[in-house]
Amino acid sequence: MARNRQQQEVNAGSMADIAFLLLIFFLVTTQINSDKGLQIKLPPKVDEENKPQVDIPDRNLFKILINSNDQLLVEEEDLNDPGLLKEMVFEFINNNGVNSELSDSPLEGIVSIKTDRGTSYDLFITVLDQVQGAYYKSRGSMFDLSASEYLNLDPKNPEHKAKIDKAKEAFPMRISIAEPNKIGG
Repeated sequence: MARNRQQQEVNAGSMADIAFLLLIFFLVTTQINSDKGLQIKLPPKVDEENKPQVDIPDRNLFKILINSNDQLLVEEEDLNDPGLLKEMVFEFINNNGVNSELSDSPLEGIVSIKTDRGTSYDLFITVLDQVQGAYYKSRGSMFDLSASEYLNLDPKNPEHKAKIDKAKEAFPMRISIAEPNKIGG
């Protein structure tokens, strides 16, 4: 004679509890890497209708072009070593109207960086670092500090904060990053 055996079942409620506990465990213990990027203050949005027409004299515009082959064109001349940019930009910023080919003052000078869509991020970041380094060097030179010493000033210290604010006022970081061309990428 055949006996009727009862089928054993797994309690679905307990299984759901264990699944949720595992889910919570992994959510709590897993580290999610946050994306990193450039900390650049974006300009305020301008209405296209009320967009002011800005006329910048050529001498107050330092042009850096990077093509899709990662070739630099600085002030319409080829530049093979991006490491030379810092000194060139430093000279441009600190001209104060002495050389008629360079900026009138640090308040007037603008450094323009324009790329193609195929430009490598590495070269763009290198160029941006060199340009920013020239500004930090200029700011530090106000107080006989190197760029790294200037960057090590503590903004929480009132004396250092006053120096930082004074340097930022004298040498505002006027960098224009133009929209990339669609060529070459």
